[in-house]
Amino acid sequence: MDLSDRTILLTGGAGLVGSELARELTAENDVLVVDDLSNGVRGCVPSSAEFVEGDISAAETLEGVVTSDIDVVIHCAAADKYVNSDEPRRQFESNVGMTHSLLEQVDDVGITDVVFTSSSTVYGEAPRPTPEDYAPLEPISAYGAAKLAEESILSVYAHTRDLSVWNFRFANVVAPRSGAGVIPDFVEKLERDPDTLTILGNGRQEKSYMHVEDCVDAIRHVTERAPHSAGPMQTYNLGTKTTTSVDRIADIVSEEMTLDPAYEYTGGDRGWAGDVPKMRLSVEKLSALGWQPEYSSDQAVRQVARELATAP
Repeated sequence: MDLSDRTILLTGGAGLVGSELARELTAENDVLVVDDLSNGVRGCVPSSAEFVEGDISAAETLEGVVTSDIDVVIHCAAADKYVNSDEPRRQFESNVGMTHSLLEQVDDVGITDVVFTSSSTVYGEAPRPTPEDYAPLEPISAYGAAKLAEESILSVYAHTRDLSVWNFRFANVVAPRSGAGVIPDFVEKLERDPDTLTILGNGRQEKSYMHVEDCVDAIRHVTERAPHSAGPMQTYNLGTKTTTSVDRIADIVSEEMTLDPAYEYTGGDRGWAGDVPKMRLSVEKLSALGWQPEYSSDQAVRQVARELATAP
């Protein structure tokens, strides 16, 4: 699928990955961003993109933006993007309902290409490195369950309608403007108390961290090179071949802030209920298309920590 000279609808385009995609795509495409700003920031949407503030769960918004003028839908919107949600039932029902409604409208107006941003959380506590065809998929968080259910309804539409779906399962995507996650959490804690850093769990949790610029570059690379003949729904892991432990993140953040705090741990092998202690995605399928990340997991963490540590 060529992402140039197209009219693209980008849901959740004021969020972390969505806004980076908007910046990348507006040079060669007409991009319409829709976001209710519950998770996103209006200032992150580039001025070169058209912006509609609205909730795509609402029929009026959905019908207004998903029209026959749209060539491609990139679906980044999430009703609650946090793995450890305080309202797991609302999170599950809102996200699955939103995606199903979106697909109904996509089908009604005849759009044939959809890109979906899923998550490594669909795998649960799977063996590592985890390939795309690993089964059974047993998520341990409501967020992972919602993403898997959204993938399922996308698969139904891909196999029963004239629809091609590119499904991307993300590692932990990081950027200075993320606003949430372990890196900004550590920076904020050390700004308040430079001598002590409280770490959730035992610090040995270990995952793949991917810089948002690499994530967006990989999405574009795959959508432009993966052949339609590979099937109506194509799933790719997006991550790095390397991982970073929480303790290592603490070290990197401390180094970038030129601090030497004492570490205190809350205990246990996970930071919260539903946290997967160790995750590394197999990225062989992605590599086979000729793509490699610019940043390793440690480098992505350090780049974000450095930008946050020096921010005014």
